Amino acid sequence: MKKYDRVGERIAFAAAGPAIALVAAVALTSVVLLVSGKNPFEPYSVMFEQATFSDIQVLILNDAAGYYIGGLAVAVGFRMNLFNIGVEGQYRLAAMVTAVVGANVALPAALQLPMLIIVAMLTGAFWAGIAGILKVTRGVSEVVSTIMLNSIATSVIGYFTLPSVFGVQVGNNKTTGEMSESGWFPGLDMGAAGELYGFVFVAIALGIAYWVILNRTRFGFDLRATGASESAAAASGVDAKRMVLTAMLISGAVAGLAGMPILMGDTHTYSLSFPTSLGFTCITIALLGRNNPVGIAFAALLISWLDNASAELDYVGYDTEIAVIMQGLIVIAVVVSYEAVRRWRLRAQQRRVGEELAAAGSGGNPGNNDTEKEVAAR
Repeated sequence: MKKYDRVGERIAFAAAGPAIALVAAVALTSVVLLVSGKNPFEPYSVMFEQATFSDIQVLILNDAAGYYIGGLAVAVGFRMNLFNIGVEGQYRLAAMVTAVVGANVALPAALQLPMLIIVAMLTGAFWAGIAGILKVTRGVSEVVSTIMLNSIATSVIGYFTLPSVFGVQVGNNKTTGEMSESGWFPGLDMGAAGELYGFVFVAIALGIAYWVILNRTRFGFDLRATGASESAAAASGVDAKRMVLTAMLISGAVAGLAGMPILMGDTHTYSLSFPTSLGFTCITIALLGRNNPVGIAFAALLISWLDNASAELDYVGYDTEIAVIMQGLIVIAVVVSYEAVRRWRLRAQQRRVGEELAAAGSGGNPGNNDTEKEVAAR
C-alpha cells in the first residue's frame, strides 16, 4: 500500500507544479498590469472564457499534442542528466524530411503512415545521435553541440526546400509539395469545433510508454542510475557511454515526432510557415512537469491554453504579449517553488530520520544498562 501511496504522491506533486506556477505567474502579471494602469483581472477572465469554447478546446488539445511529445523528448535527456537543446532542430528537420518522403512516395495508408512515422523518428535520432557521438568520443558538451546542430538544421532545411532540390514554389512560399493523402493521419471530426488530431492519442501512448520504460524496466533503471551517478552506475556494470548515446538517440527519435501532429494532421506539407520554436517551449514544459508524464501533460495543456486563449486579448485592448510574460514568469515561479518544496521535503526527511534515531537510541538504553549490570555482577 505504501508503494502506491508514494506513486500517487509523486504524480500529485508533478501535477501540482503547473498549478502553483500558474497562480504565481497570475499574481506577478497582475502587478505588471496594475503598474501599467490596466485592469489586472480582465485579461484572465477573457482567457478563461476562451477555454469554454469547443473550438478553442480542440485547438488547445491539438497544440498540446506536439508540446507533450517534445516535452517527453527533453525529459528523456533530463533523466539521463543530459540537456538536449537540439529538439528544435530535430523536430523541424524530421518534419521536412518526412514531408519530402510523403510527397514523393505513395503507398497504401497501412504502410504509408508507419513508414512516415519511422522516417521522422530515424531523422530525429540521427540528428541527436551526432551530439551523442561527439559527447561519448570527444567529451563535447551536448549543450554546445545541439545548439550548433540547430543552426545547421536550419541551413539543411533551406537547401532541401530549394525548387532545384525538393522544394515547390507556391507564391512567395517555399514548400515541399503536398503529401499523398495516404500519409494524412486520421483525426476525429468534432463538428463545428473542428478536427481533433489523431496524434493526440499517439502522444498519450508515448506518455504511457515513457512511464513504463523508465519505471518498470531494467533499461529505465540503468538510465536513471547513470543520470544520477555515472561512476556508481559503472560500478554496477552499466556502460555509461553507451547509455549516454542511447538516451540521445531515444530523445531525438521522440523529438522527431513532435512536428507530426501538425504535419500529418493539418498542413500536409513543410513550408516557411511551419511552426518554429516548439523545441524551446518544450524545455519549459519538461521543467514545469518535472520530467513526469502527468506533470508534462498538465504543463503542455497550460502552455497551449496560453497560446490559443491570448489571441482574443487583441480585441479587448490588451497585448497578447501578456501570455509571453506569463510563460516567462511561470518558468521562474516553478523553479523557485520546486526548490522551496525540495528543501522543505529534505528538512522534513532529516527531521523524521532524527526522530527515528532518537527513538531507537532511547529504546536501546535499558538493554545497555542491563548488560553493564550483568558484567558488573560477574
